[in-house]
Amino acid sequence: MYGAITAVSDFSLEIARGEFFGFLGPNGAGKTTLLRMTSALTAPSAGFISIDDQRVDRNLTDSKRRLGVVPQYSNLENELSALQNLEYHGRLYGLDMGKRRRRSEELLEFAGLSDRKNDKAKTFSGGMRRKLMIVKALMHEPDILLLDEPSAALDAPWRRRIWDLLRELHRQGLTILLTTHYLEEAQALCSRLGMIDCGTLRRTGTPAEIIGEAGNFVLEYFENGETTQRFFDSRAGAVAGAARLESEFRVREANLEDAFIKLTQNRLRDQG
Repeated sequence: MYGAITAVSDFSLEIARGEFFGFLGPNGAGKTTLLRMTSALTAPSAGFISIDDQRVDRNLTDSKRRLGVVPQYSNLENELSALQNLEYHGRLYGLDMGKRRRRSEELLEFAGLSDRKNDKAKTFSGGMRRKLMIVKALMHEPDILLLDEPSAALDAPWRRRIWDLLRELHRQGLTILLTTHYLEEAQALCSRLGMIDCGTLRRTGTPAEIIGEAGNFVLEYFENGETTQRFFDSRAGAVAGAARLESEFRVREANLEDAFIKLTQNRLRDQG
C-alpha cells in the first residue's frame, strides 16, 4: 500500500523456472510495484514473495543475489565507461578482480558493445544504454532477470535488437519477468502472460490462449465515425459476418492487442 492506495491486492501467482513471463496492464495497474516487491526494493504490506521457498527480503543477501534488475529508467553511471559500469556492479556483488574483468568483457561482447567499452555511458544512444543496463544486471549471474518496460522510448530497429538479446538469454535458460505496454512485444517474447488491472491479476495464459478467449479472427470495419471490431473463432465465420456490410471491411487474424482491448472493455462494461 502507498498511504491509502492499494497498489497490488489479492495476487497469487507461481512462475516456473525458465519461463519468460510478461505482466500486461494499463498505466497505474500495479506492474512496476509488483516488480519492485519482487526485487525487494519495496516491502509488501501483507503476503510474501519467495524463490524456491526462500522469501525475498531486502535484508537477505542470498535471495537478492539471485535477481538481476533492469529498471525503467537508467541506473548507469554516466561518467563511467561501459566497462567501468559493469566492473563497478561486479565489485558491489563481491566478484574478484579477475572475474569482474572476464565477465565484463564477455557481456560486452554478447551485447555487441565491445567496440565502445571505453566510452562513457553518457555518449551512448538510448538503445545502447538499454543493452548496457541489461548486461549490467547479468554481471553477478542471477537466476532471474526482472525488466521494467525494457524497450520503452526506443525506435523500432532498437526494440527488435533488444528482443533478440532477450530471446537469446531465455534460450540459454534464464528465467525472465518483464512488464511492458507494447502488446506486440509481449506476444513476440513471452511464453506466458498475466493481465493486471487495478492491482489485481485478472487472468493468465499463453498469448494464444488469451487471444483465443477473445476470438481468433477479427472482422474490422469503419461505421458511424468509429472503427468496429467483431471477433470470431474462424475466418469463415468472420467472412460470413461481413456479408451484410456495405462499408469496407477487413478480416484478419487477431493479435494480443485486439484481445487485450476487447477483454478490458468487457470488464469495464460489466462494472459500468
